[in-house]
Amino acid sequence: MRHRSKRYRQLVEKIGVDLQEAQGVPTAVGLVKKMAKAKFTETVELAVHLNLDTKKADQQFRGSISLPHGTGRDVRVIVFVDDGDKVQAALAGGAVKAGGEDLVNAVNEGFMDFDVAIATPKMMRFVGKLGKVLGPRGLMPSPKSGTVTDDVSTAVKEFKAGKIEYRSDAAGNVQVRVGNVGFEEAKLADNISAFLTHVTEHRPSSVKGDFVKNVTVSSTMGPGVKVAFIQSQE
Repeated sequence: MRHRSKRYRQLVEKIGVDLQEAQGVPTAVGLVKKMAKAKFTETVELAVHLNLDTKKADQQFRGSISLPHGTGRDVRVIVFVDDGDKVQAALAGGAVKAGGEDLVNAVNEGFMDFDVAIATPKMMRFVGKLGKVLGPRGLMPSPKSGTVTDDVSTAVKEFKAGKIEYRSDAAGNVQVRVGNVGFEEAKLADNISAFLTHVTEHRPSSVKGDFVKNVTVSSTMGPGVKVAFIQSQE
């Protein structure tokens, strides 16, 4: 039997709910907010375990989605661009930095004060050199996630407004921020439902059986709450 901390046992006893039993999205959100006791505004995160064989090229699961109510986070965006007009467009959209090879060199030399990196297609031959720097942090621009585009102004505005990127790890897990505990329960529930719908709509065609194996929602310092998820098999 898995050992649970004293704090976990006290929380479960206080709320009177078995957290190992899957709850509907609205109920799960209510429990997460009730158990968030930190002295700071805790992030609310959704963890989804998918039925993926990540060794197969067609089951690499990655993309982006604009959540209905954003994430409550001030996102810092940089843009790798190939001309001066696009530099101005990116900055006007809200990017903290925009540039060409000069920005590539700055990142390569240690500049990492950003959360999202966007690049124009022409810049990818230079940005590709940053694979060892950006790749492990999940910051490498990609067409699948909407971060490789010529329309840099729109892309910056979308990510500033709450568009998020997601990517499965080697075990088929996807973890995303869906808001914070200061959000209204209905808005958190909307964000979670929107992401789960998006996931099922983008299931790889080669996956057989249930695609979503397990869903858990939690706050930064709180325990996870299992979320009930009904799906049809294919």
